[in-house]
Amino acid sequence: MEYSPEFKKNFATAYLAEEYERLDEEAADARTAAGEHAELRVMAAEDEKRIRARQEALLEEIARILEKEKETAAKPTSVVMEFRAGAGGDEANIFAHDLVEMYQKYAEARGWKTRLVDDSTLEVSGSDAYDALRYETGVHRVQRIPATEKSGRIHTSTASVAVLPIRPKTTVEINPTDIVMEFSRAGGAGGQNVNKVETAVRLIHTPTGLEVRSQAERSQQANREKAMAILSAKLEALHEQEEAKKHAAERKEQIGTGDRSEKIRTYNYLQDRVTDHRIKETWHNLPKILTGGLDPVVDALRQAAAGEGIGSPQEE
Repeated sequence: MEYSPEFKKNFATAYLAEEYERLDEEAADARTAAGEHAELRVMAAEDEKRIRARQEALLEEIARILEKEKETAAKPTSVVMEFRAGAGGDEANIFAHDLVEMYQKYAEARGWKTRLVDDSTLEVSGSDAYDALRYETGVHRVQRIPATEKSGRIHTSTASVAVLPIRPKTTVEINPTDIVMEFSRAGGAGGQNVNKVETAVRLIHTPTGLEVRSQAERSQQANREKAMAILSAKLEALHEQEEAKKHAAERKEQIGTGDRSEKIRTYNYLQDRVTDHRIKETWHNLPKILTGGLDPVVDALRQAAAGEGIGSPQEE
């Protein structure tokens, strides 16, 4: 890497850049002082060799700092989790709501902030939230006797979860002409401003048909920015899925395929267990897990992903 004066504009590398330039001056002073004196010129050359080695070390340190900054900038600062009821009618809707509460309580226990962006979208903010929740994407299945079931028959219902990282800098470009924007009054709690003013925003990306709605913020502008961030995350996920299809052979190295048709986990109330089908591991004490005690599950998935990877889930 070559030296650039721009390094002095970065607070993290400014002191290294200043030292680099000071060493340049030191080398120049040594050459000037040596003049035409042969012995002094030899000494100056040796000094310059030492100085250049020190400058190379400074450039390596600057490169390391800049790379770390790049990685930090690309790291998601929050995630949005989308929940959709699947098979099972009303029971599926209830289960989707149960999952929202489970992740809210888990996030609270981890010290993360949560906010319902709309009825089916939860935002979780925390520096390591994405690392912990990224493997929750897929279809979650519940087996239990609904409260309204008088005959005691076990029902099987499903709900899908999608985890989308929100990055400080998006990697996709969105053409403003491809966006249809609609405004409406937000529903639910939020005060007079939220209920009387059209603060809720709905975005439609016409080329893909993707839709995003945000109503949690108190201003139209804030909701629009939130919706755009979520739309960018959805487009990034769509691009990654398309790339994964091009490299199908590599999918076995991933944690499943991310396809929502895959049942990644089963919550069985009668047997008091949770089973993740991708790593074929089971945990008991279902009530604790549903009230946010997800650490054993999350830790097992992260360890598996860091090892040989996790295959696609298999039906029981």
